Amino acid sequence: MARILPGVVAALLSVSFGRAPARAGSVEDFYRGKSLNFVVGHEPGTGFDLYARTLSRHFSRRMPGSPAIIVQNMVGASGLVATNWLYNVAPKDGTVIATFAHTAPLEPLLGAGSGRFDAGKFNWIGNADQSVSLCGVWRDAGVEKFDDLFTKEILVGGTGLGGPLSSAANAVRNLVGAKVKLVDGYKGSVSVRLAILQGEIQGVCGMSLSSLNAQYGQDIRDGRFKFILQFGVKEHPGAPGVPPVYGYAKTAEDRQVFDLVFGVQSIGRPFVAPPGVPADRVEALRRAFDGTMRDPAFVAEIEKQQLDLNPMAGEELQELFQRFYAAPKDIVERAKAATKTR
Repeated sequence: MARILPGVVAALLSVSFGRAPARAGSVEDFYRGKSLNFVVGHEPGTGFDLYARTLSRHFSRRMPGSPAIIVQNMVGASGLVATNWLYNVAPKDGTVIATFAHTAPLEPLLGAGSGRFDAGKFNWIGNADQSVSLCGVWRDAGVEKFDDLFTKEILVGGTGLGGPLSSAANAVRNLVGAKVKLVDGYKGSVSVRLAILQGEIQGVCGMSLSSLNAQYGQDIRDGRFKFILQFGVKEHPGAPGVPPVYGYAKTAEDRQVFDLVFGVQSIGRPFVAPPGVPADRVEALRRAFDGTMRDPAFVAEIEKQQLDLNPMAGEELQELFQRFYAAPKDIVERAKAATKTR
């Protein structure tokens, strides 16, 4: 079942109704008869794709002018291709929004310099799921609990430099000391699952709970796939009994690094517009997003797909990324080193 936190909904309601409305007439005139493109920075069938396509079926009726919604996949570099395109190439008139993994907009901070953008200048529209990410293993791995990985090595799948699966696996090894060996270069989480089924690898780290439930739901229920670690401060209700990674932090500085590496994974399904979009259109996109998160038909479809719904308003998301980029340099350097393959 989708989990919708009452406090978050209340916050969204206050954002929606506590400020002056956008200039509806001009925004409506602009969008009438146009198409609004949703660009997904990951392969079809992934959680990002599922959320975007579900949102696309309900978003238009919340938008002034009711534009047609078109969903396109722009796969590459674990979402970084789409992120660079959104900042540098996409039209800046409000006709494009994109979704990609949280690691992509953090690339200039924690990556190798392939991010050609200033994340603070994006217009953050909202986050559909403040999720928790986990590590999970196939039953043939011979692993019953996370602590087994301090003595037994397993192979886990990743999607390349800067991708959430690769970064998470590296961080679990480099920060916690688990014996996980990264097999990199898979196209996406769907390809990683196929590799697990074929016996090429034994597990995966850094996938959101909603994606794991969507792709491995029957395997989890039948005991073929199990969670062994979650990237949260405390246990998530959807993963009871699974130890939080913060329990392995030894110092206050460790916890700051964990915030930057693991805490950001709560940004499960962000939707972003390019810089330079007129303010009234950004406002319309944000309010349409907030309204869709409360739309009974949208919520029902999310529940039917067994996806989670725990939204965050665009203004809050914008502030969160600004805080990430304000982290102390020594903490950033430790976090940066932790997510790299050694």
